Amino acid sequence: MASEREVSRMIKQGFLSSDPTLSFNLPSSTTPPRMKMVSNNGRSDRSLNNLSPPYTTTPVYPENQTQTLFQIMSEEPNHQSKISKIMKEFEDLNCYGRGDVRLTVIGKDGHAQISMDVHKRVLLEKSGFFRDSLKGRDQGEVVQSVEISDCDDVEVYLETLVLMYSHDLKRRLMDEDVTKVLAFLKVSADIMFETGIVSCLECLEAMPWSEDEEEKVVTQLGQLQLCDLAAEVLQRVSSEPSTSTRANDIFLRLLSGVMQAKDDKARREMRTLISRFFRENSSDHGRLDVSKDSLYSLCYRCLSSLTLCLSEVTGIDDCRVDRGVLMAQVAQEAENMRWIVDILIDRKIGDEFVKLWADQKELALLHSRIPTMYRHEISKITAQLCIAIGRGHILVPKECRFSLLSTWLEALYEDFAWMTRSCRSVDKKLVEDGLSQTILTLPLLQQQTILLTWFDRFLSKGDDCPNIQKAFEVWWRRAFIRQHAAEQDNSHLQITVCDHPN
Repeated sequence: MASEREVSRMIKQGFLSSDPTLSFNLPSSTTPPRMKMVSNNGRSDRSLNNLSPPYTTTPVYPENQTQTLFQIMSEEPNHQSKISKIMKEFEDLNCYGRGDVRLTVIGKDGHAQISMDVHKRVLLEKSGFFRDSLKGRDQGEVVQSVEISDCDDVEVYLETLVLMYSHDLKRRLMDEDVTKVLAFLKVSADIMFETGIVSCLECLEAMPWSEDEEEKVVTQLGQLQLCDLAAEVLQRVSSEPSTSTRANDIFLRLLSGVMQAKDDKARREMRTLISRFFRENSSDHGRLDVSKDSLYSLCYRCLSSLTLCLSEVTGIDDCRVDRGVLMAQVAQEAENMRWIVDILIDRKIGDEFVKLWADQKELALLHSRIPTMYRHEISKITAQLCIAIGRGHILVPKECRFSLLSTWLEALYEDFAWMTRSCRSVDKKLVEDGLSQTILTLPLLQQQTILLTWFDRFLSKGDDCPNIQKAFEVWWRRAFIRQHAAEQDNSHLQITVCDHPN
């Protein structure tokens, strides 16, 4: 009974038509959509085609596909509640009395139809669409009925029409979320409700957006083609052309900041974050990037710092200088170097670093003079390169590969036990496999030299030495078994030459 009384009250006050009903799942009209205006004598006036959105039409409803308003509202209490709320707001804002235009809003395919009495003066004042549509009709006959069809969302259309009566539209929109404001903006653009467009854009510019909402805002503003009006809203997601050209400087600043960070926890967190930026930018073919030269400039900076620190460590007087402080600096610089090398490998530009690292004879000599517990962080760089070479992520000439092992393999052997036992992030098997594959890419005689030396060391050190037995087996088969088999086959090779008569 309460719902029936509510419907009766709304009909008496002119908010809802006593005849039109809400209809669902009706077939779409076969005629082009249009606006239909009916004069006070009941005759249909001329149709207004080719108007900027929305077009309107009057669909024909078969009797067996319609329901009474009360039936629909009984079945759809949520929908009825929304309509009641909209009409209550209209009643509160309406200071003009009973409307002189019966406005009917019809959903797509006749999905929903609601009528309300509005005021021509408000339509003419607030909407460019209605100004163009009703132009010249204020003399002589009075327009009695206007139908707007093919609306995406009837409720939003009604709410937008009600917003025309609001004296503080921006404040009214503060209660809505981003999705609802975008819906109001679309309808406001459809009916050329200038104040509504500006207020919605001002609201969107000031509101926080989630990432999903951001996508909706950017997409819809692009579709509406509001141009200069939307530019200010999109400033938070778009940049001036000059920003893109400064991308290299921005990335370089971020990388340098992380490398020089004082707080270990903050440095680790930001290093992880920036590494993710690089991966996302690479996978999405992003426009922001850092140049190869900039990355290698950081490598040279780390190498200089490492060399300086190791020189100071080997020449200090223990009574005057805290060696622990210097070694902490060595560990941090080595960690920075590995981070940059990871980026180089991920971007497939790590080949030059292999040669650069192989040429660090002075650094390798200083490294040998420092206790293993301090220097093993540096050997992780060699292990990192061997893993990348073994996986095919870095392709360098055999001379460069052999030079790398000639300079740093002895240090890797010496530091292997400390490196794998003191740091859980180091995968022992991964290092052994990478080293094995790197050795096996060399010419056979170089493999022999390296693996025979390893054989003697392994017998002496055991688990303190990397176990590259699989590489040793492969070399052995290459050097003796397979080669011997080939020679054996060649010894049985026979060639017979026969003359055939013509």
